Amino acid sequence: MAGEAAAAAADVETALNMPSDLTAAAFFDVDNTLMQGASIFHFARGLHRRDFFTTREIVGAAWKQTYFRLVGVEDPEHVAEARNSALSFIAGHTVTELEEIGEEIFDEGMAHRIWPGTRALAQMHLDQGQRVWLVTAAPIEIASIIARRLGLTGAMGTVAEHEDGVYTGRLVGDLLHGPAKSEAVKALALRENLDLGRCSAYSDSFNDLPMLSMVGDACAINPDARLRAYAKAQGWRIRDYRTGRRAARAGFFVAAAAGGVSGALAAGAAVRSRRH
Repeated sequence: MAGEAAAAAADVETALNMPSDLTAAAFFDVDNTLMQGASIFHFARGLHRRDFFTTREIVGAAWKQTYFRLVGVEDPEHVAEARNSALSFIAGHTVTELEEIGEEIFDEGMAHRIWPGTRALAQMHLDQGQRVWLVTAAPIEIASIIARRLGLTGAMGTVAEHEDGVYTGRLVGDLLHGPAKSEAVKALALRENLDLGRCSAYSDSFNDLPMLSMVGDACAINPDARLRAYAKAQGWRIRDYRTGRRAARAGFFVAAAAGGVSGALAAGAAVRSRRH
């Protein structure tokens, strides 16, 4: 036992003394890559519980979440509608209020949905002295909370406009999605003097191909069909932490969709009963 403890202590000491690798970094997508499902939906559901918006709106979000989670493909229209709708819900609320609520929502609805395998990959890069950023279409406030709570370097996300500390419900610029992610990574690499050829990127979606293709080490996590095929052809690493996706997918999709919407309706009914 004493020998094992000494060996473990030596490993920790070695890791702590490892010099930082300032020219290499890792970039992780969030939705279905780091976290099961869509982070914006989990956030929106937490806001719904706090009476930020109506049952009808959360039912629409539930359908998009079910489609995204089970089919595993991001529909660009669904992405845009979900993000813009969610950002419109926060209009009139303060930045401070959303940050405080966001911490609560992470604990109650997001923390247990982090994929352990992806989390371990991020930690591997940190242990190697590299910096790790999240790159996501989710609002920067959500991305920053996730990064901070997981001990990552930072996050890049979609920016919601606010004036005098109050959200307007509008976006600043475009959604950080698809090619916009690669542009954000490129700008960060220039600012931080990173060598993209020595960097890594992780995503589940073919839509993130521009980001994955610009680094020297790309990895498909829980990939959609197109990304899986492309990753295989390129010889990229593939990691799939999902279970049960290949059994009776069509029937499962219908049942889960009904369950997701029913759950949203039940939640809405509970909210209405409290109001009356």
